[in-house]
Amino acid sequence: MLQPRLVALGHDVVGADLPGRGGDLDLDCTDHVAVDAAVEQVGPDAIIHLAGISTESSLPDALVSHVVSTGALLEAMVRHDVRRIVYASSNHAVGREPRSELLDADVRGRPDTFYGVGKVAAEALLHLFVDRHAIEVVSTRIGSFLDRPTTRRQLGSWLSHDDGVRMFQAALTAPAPGFAVVYGISANTRGWWDLGPGRALGYDPLDDAEEFAESVPSREEDDLEATHVGGPMATEAFHRPAL
Repeated sequence: MLQPRLVALGHDVVGADLPGRGGDLDLDCTDHVAVDAAVEQVGPDAIIHLAGISTESSLPDALVSHVVSTGALLEAMVRHDVRRIVYASSNHAVGREPRSELLDADVRGRPDTFYGVGKVAAEALLHLFVDRHAIEVVSTRIGSFLDRPTTRRQLGSWLSHDDGVRMFQAALTAPAPGFAVVYGISANTRGWWDLGPGRALGYDPLDDAEEFAESVPSREEDDLEATHVGGPMATEAFHRPAL
């Protein structure tokens, strides 16, 4: 979804993915040697890091997928003088936070799953490289990135595709973000995440999940999913041994 729309905005985009997935480059982002070669070959001005297992997995797999891949990219950035990375973090990095009127972007990491642990650890690693090497980081704690919301919780957590592009465009072009965390949601009437940090970088969402509210059915799970930021992933259904 993102690549052609960024091209339409004037960016030259090279997409990398695992072999057979249709990327411009075949690349396993946990292979630091291959990552270094790819970054040297492309010579990017910035990296958008979307790679990683997008669902819950084991703790070792989550750490390799989210933290090792991030470390490989960061090391290659330092070696080849790439100054900015935009990271696809997740609302599940703070998924065990109780729902409140407004969730600030400065809230400490409080993951709801091993997936969330991987995102918290990756954010910490990114911050380390900001402090050590003065690179620029925008970490986007993405909500429910869908064509349209399908549950009552998603009426608050929805990020439309159009607003997703606006968010990444702002993250790529904002001057001197340092280390910034923004919440990736649309301008939802029922949203509970602070959009201020994103707006400070130039992300002004235009869509609102409320337009779909009448078509989203109520379910027995709605009240339980509304108790914590992470929704269903904060429930016992996602409890499992660490090793």
